[in-house]
Amino acid sequence: MRYEVDFLVIGSGIAGLSYALKVAPYGKVCVLCKGEAAEGSTRYAQGGIAAVMYDSDSFDKHIQDTLVAGDGICDREVVEMTIREAPDRIKELVQYGVNFDRSGAGDRFDLHREGGHSEFRILHHKDNTGAEIERGLLEAVHRHPNIELKEHQFAIDIITQHHLGQRVTKHTPDIECYGVYALDCRTNQIDTYLAKVTLLATGGMGNVYTTTTTPIVSTGDGVAMVHRARGVLSDLEFMQFHPTSLYNPAEKPAFLITEAMRGAGAILKDFNGNEFMQKYDSRLSLAPRDIVARAIDNEMKIAGVDHLYLDARGIGRDGLINGFPTIYAKCLELGINITKDMIPIRPAAHYQCGGIKVDKNGESSIHHLYAAGECSCTGLHGGNRLASNSLLEAVVYAHNAAMSAIERVKTREICHAVPDWNAEGMVLNEEMVLITQTKRELQELMWNYVGIVRSDLRLQRAFDRLNLIFRETEDLYNRSVLTEELSELRNLIACAYLIIKMARARRENVGLHYSIDLVRDGDPRRR
Repeated sequence: MRYEVDFLVIGSGIAGLSYALKVAPYGKVCVLCKGEAAEGSTRYAQGGIAAVMYDSDSFDKHIQDTLVAGDGICDREVVEMTIREAPDRIKELVQYGVNFDRSGAGDRFDLHREGGHSEFRILHHKDNTGAEIERGLLEAVHRHPNIELKEHQFAIDIITQHHLGQRVTKHTPDIECYGVYALDCRTNQIDTYLAKVTLLATGGMGNVYTTTTTPIVSTGDGVAMVHRARGVLSDLEFMQFHPTSLYNPAEKPAFLITEAMRGAGAILKDFNGNEFMQKYDSRLSLAPRDIVARAIDNEMKIAGVDHLYLDARGIGRDGLINGFPTIYAKCLELGINITKDMIPIRPAAHYQCGGIKVDKNGESSIHHLYAAGECSCTGLHGGNRLASNSLLEAVVYAHNAAMSAIERVKTREICHAVPDWNAEGMVLNEEMVLITQTKRELQELMWNYVGIVRSDLRLQRAFDRLNLIFRETEDLYNRSVLTEELSELRNLIACAYLIIKMARARRENVGLHYSIDLVRDGDPRRR
């Protein structure tokens, strides 16, 4: 099937949905969802969205906190723009129907504080903020007559001049996007979606690692598609590991224990119940995530254990049950009463700070292709994302991309010369074990060699083994009918390659990239 729209959106999280709502008055919009519409990273965001809302805080403080967390390599202009736009974007979310918790008589937002923040500035809805944002935006999207939302549509590749028979390399000037090929997961047919402008809001790549807090749909699809289309990518060596996921090896994805719990007074403790963060940072349990994750990783290795603890008992029973009801209920299911027991935790892959390089309007190096949310690289996060800046970045860049795209469609035409997908000669691969085993091998490889702490030797071994995995998978791809599982595996392999390549090129310990070969005295506390 062939479809034509003005605005094509790939992804249904906060970035994709808020963009769709803004462009909908100006043309026909189609939102493609890989799975169910609500099944994305936005839904799992517990903590909240950072914004300066009252005079007790200031833009300058939020800007400085972001720059410090980013370890000196943020784009300052981007940081200032994003943080100054935040209050307006918050007001729009409220207008769309998103409910944030309020305090007192309800005239002020109740604000949390998280690691790296100097003030209480995190707007939230209890401990399930992302789910509330997703609910509000989805309801608004369903009400809009110009937006068609299609579930179980897996974007396979960006359509460029390459599909018109032209040779495209990373040095080709003026690469253009004409839309995407997408697999209908219910019919197994690959359809052609042509658009005047396209937005990638495909989320992250957390599933390149064994342990991750990200949903199973987070397989780096947008980044991998841009990589194959020869677009510019940046900073993928900066993979953020959240310090506190619930230790429950049988569960995937790992359940997140929000940083807001530490902001409320929870304390990190070692396997014997002793505090340890004083050895690593004066901000203790509220130090930025890169420092806390490395500290936990180091303490686990010293003690030879597979988890540590978060002690939230000091928050008090009422504060835990009312402020963190989702976490309280989840732990209780596992026999952990967090009002009496410490929570077993360990780090987990959580957020990619790099991705598709975009300008301030959210446009990538490929013309008419925008990107927003976790799949993009704006320069806001630098070497390490400040807690709760991700939802903010997504909504700010969705707005900027929408304003740019609205003007772009006025003079842009659909490219009708694009051919349909050619699957002639392909056979259905029935050996799913080849895909599942390779995926497991890839995830373990990345976790063991390209994780929180790296070395030149680990990166070299990862690269060598990945090369073999890549060749085997491409051979399977070249003779098989395309499936969602095979496509996801190819995308994860591409993302792993990019992480390793950029990590090997980064010859300084900065932010989330940490190599023992770049620390002279071997002290794991040094950056």
